[in-house]
Amino acid sequence: MQERAARTRQAVLEAAADEFAERGYEGASLQRMVWRAATSIGALTFHFGTKTALAEEVSAGGHARFERCLAELAAAPDPLRELRTLIGALARLAHEDTFVRATRRLEADRPGEVPPLTEVWLPVLRGLLDRAHDAQRLRPGVSPEDAVALLAHLAEGAMAAHGATRDSAWDAVWDSVWNVVLHGLAADRTGQAGQADRTGQAGQADRTGRTDAPGPSDGTEPTDGTEPTDGTEPTDVTEPTDVTEPTDLTECGAEPS
Repeated sequence: MQERAARTRQAVLEAAADEFAERGYEGASLQRMVWRAATSIGALTFHFGTKTALAEEVSAGGHARFERCLAELAAAPDPLRELRTLIGALARLAHEDTFVRATRRLEADRPGEVPPLTEVWLPVLRGLLDRAHDAQRLRPGVSPEDAVALLAHLAEGAMAAHGATRDSAWDAVWDSVWNVVLHGLAADRTGQAGQADRTGQAGQADRTGRTDAPGPSDGTEPTDGTEPTDGTEPTDVTEPTDVTEPTDLTECGAEPS
């Protein structure tokens, strides 16, 4: 008898998650939940009492799945690589897990009454950015606070796109987006980025008329390789190469799609 009651309770809970994810709190119907669970209104009210109690239970399930997913993420030596895995995992959960989709919908419908999922994942994201800052993996001038704001918006956007089909095209877009973000966040490990910044600042100072920068005293242009002397443009300009991340990362224990 207890085993049967447990099965009924779980069936009602899963039906409620489907209903809340599709229709929100106000649009959700207890009658449709009963139909989905193949049970009765009496059984539903016996286990949960009210629609509000059901919404709270579904939200608790969504939080628990988020926490379990984050606990299963493999640590990486590079915190920026781990950040990519984290945000990819959040997007995957928002796409694949009915309880997570329902929890996000309930957050929007009943703000203040359902604990936000950011309480689960935002501290993890902030901790990874603090690690990146301590390891000097963030580009000079990028503060962890600014990076948190950027990546929190990126994570929310990735989760909001859960309706899109997760296929190779989706993953390719995600890889491209992450590479763009990494260009703005990551320090160049070879030091080229910092040197380029210093060189650019010095050049700007020269153009503004400051006279404290050293230069030739005979009015000629330098010929030590900083400027071409034959009228041609230099061709040996290189771009930093340490801006890509592997695309074969697993998320929450799942195999890469």
